[in-house]
Amino acid sequence: MGTALALLTSLAACGGGGFGGFFGGSRNDVPSDQALAARERAAQVAEAELEQERRGNSTIWSIFGNSSDPNTTVEVNKYIWNATLDVLNFLPIESVDPFTGVIVTGYGTPPGGGRAYRATAYIQDTALDARSLKLALQTRGGGPVSRETARAVEDAILTRARQLRVRDSRL
Repeated sequence: MGTALALLTSLAACGGGGFGGFFGGSRNDVPSDQALAARERAAQVAEAELEQERRGNSTIWSIFGNSSDPNTTVEVNKYIWNATLDVLNFLPIESVDPFTGVIVTGYGTPPGGGRAYRATAYIQDTALDARSLKLALQTRGGGPVSRETARAVEDAILTRARQLRVRDSRL
């Protein structure tokens, strides 16, 4: 907006109107076709810049403004979130972020198991659906866990999430 205003102000100053022929013309001179074309191009550029700002395209100046919508929220399924915490309760929690849906745990051994695991869960949707849950398991040695084990943990989380939903619907 400021760029367009500065461009239009400088264009008006160069037009010769009101400055008594500062640039060689007089106040009563009719602008030439070339001057009219230049003014038209400048107006088109200014209009394009204004339209670009209205559409929200970024410019070098957009980093100084807060253009994010404060009403935007990231939503996760509360049943999958709570079920993940319930099923992985034997693992120490390193970080949780309910706004992005990420749960990161440290290494821990499941009850009755001999191998230590670490988990990272990403809940990316509000739907109570298997596609909403992404789970990564890792052994203490850094290796991945077998697909069967990962599938069993995912199934346990989704089953627990459904149980929590059924319990809430009875209230």
